[in-house]
Parts: sequence; structure tokens; C-alpha cells
Amino acid sequence: MKCPYCGGSETEVVETRDSEDLETIRRRRACLKCDKRFTTYERIENVHLVVIKKDGRREQFSRDKLKAGLANAAQKTKVSLEKIEKLVTEVERELRGGETLEIESKKIGLLVANKLKKIDKVAYIRFSSVFRRFVDVEDFEKELKRLIK
Repeated sequence: MKCPYCGGSETEVVETRDSEDLETIRRRRACLKCDKRFTTYERIENVHLVVIKKDGRREQFSRDKLKAGLANAAQKTKVSLEKIEKLVTEVERELRGGETLEIESKKIGLLVANKLKKIDKVAYIRFSSVFRRFVDVEDFEKELKRLIK
């Protein structure tokens, strides 16, 4: 591990803890060259999930892309970044636990939308408007009527 302060390559692990989500390991490290401490997070590298787009293209699943989409949908709502991170972790866990590692984007969108609906309805509508490609006001109106029922 390279020290972010001095670039030294010799460090020692001072403390190790599981994170709250049990998906990552937090390690506190000390540089043997400059004696400064820093924190690293380790995540198990899994086999890559592949997203099948609507036009048939395939691309690697990106937690960051999903998180950014959810953050945009949740702007100016009460949905915290912690809740978004938890939702992304739940979605990824469900996708990895499925039958295949190739998943249609529509399935991912529905999974995310259903979870988001339980957290915040405004963020849900915003996410759905992009995911379902609402074209006009009538599309919003139909979804709002479904949500109210």
C-alpha cells in the first residue's frame, strides 16, 4: 500500500474493522517512512455483472453510475447519501444473487424504482421519469395516479 502523504511503499495495518454494510473492510494504516496514518477500504472483487441495454449493447454494471442516477433523483429530498449507498448495495447484492450475471437494464430499473418508492415518492417519480423516458405531462400524470392508489 502506497502512503498518500509521502508515497512510501512500506505501511503497516494498525487496526481492521468490518464496515456497517459488511461488504467492505476498513483498515487503519501507518506509514513506516513518515509515521502518518490513513484509512483504506477493501471490497471483495466479484465477477462482473453485465447490463444489457435497451438497444442490445452490453456494458459492465457500475455502482457509481447507479449511485449518481439516484443522487440526481434524490436532489432536494430527504434521501441521504447513506440511504442511497445502502440501496445500491441491496440492488447489487440481489443482482449477484440472481440466476445470471447478465441483466437487462429494464430489470435493474424496476428493482431500483420499487425500492426507491418505499423511501421517497418524489425521488421515485424523478427516477422513473428518466428510467421510463416520460415524454410529456400525461406520462407523469399516469404514474402519479398509480402512486396515489
